[in-house]
This record gives sequence, C-alpha cells and structure tokens, in this order.
Amino acid sequence: MHELSQEQQILLAMRKTLAAIIKDVTPPPGMQHPLSNNTIQDVRQCLALISAREKELADQDGRGGERPYYADEPQAAQVVPIAALKRPRDKG
Repeated sequence: MHELSQEQQILLAMRKTLAAIIKDVTPPPGMQHPLSNNTIQDVRQCLALISAREKELADQDGRGGERPYYADEPQAAQVVPIAALKRPRDKG
C-alpha cells in the first residue's frame, strides 16, 4: 500500500471533518436548516475543490480511476469461482 503524503492526509482530514459537520447540523425533514444558503454553497465548493485536488494527486500517483460504487452496481470485472475452472478428465 502506498503511504499518503502530508497534503493527501490534510485533504482527507478536511473532507472527513466537513462531512461530519454536515451530518451533525443536518436537521430532520421539515425543519429549517441552521446554515445559510451561502454557507451551504461555500461548503459544497470546498468539498468540490478537495475532491478535484485528491483526483489530481491520485492521477499523479497512477491511482486514477478509483471511485466508490454501490454493491448492486454492475462491475467491469467478473468473479469466476475456481470450481467453474475444472478441467475435463482424460478418457484414456
């Protein structure tokens, strides 16, 4: 595994912290949000900038193309069980 640079560690900490703040201040449905629309847009812009820089760094390290996916989302690679790879027995 590849060790994260200080910049990558900072970006990761910032992204996790912003996500935790968003989770903590998000009100239940129907209640007014405590943050102003301008603050919400600023947080979104910060997260977009963090994501863009993380992608740049991943591409530089040859780790580009990583992205989360849903468990039921079709994958490009298919897992083939080893049992399905049985060789036919010789009849000789």
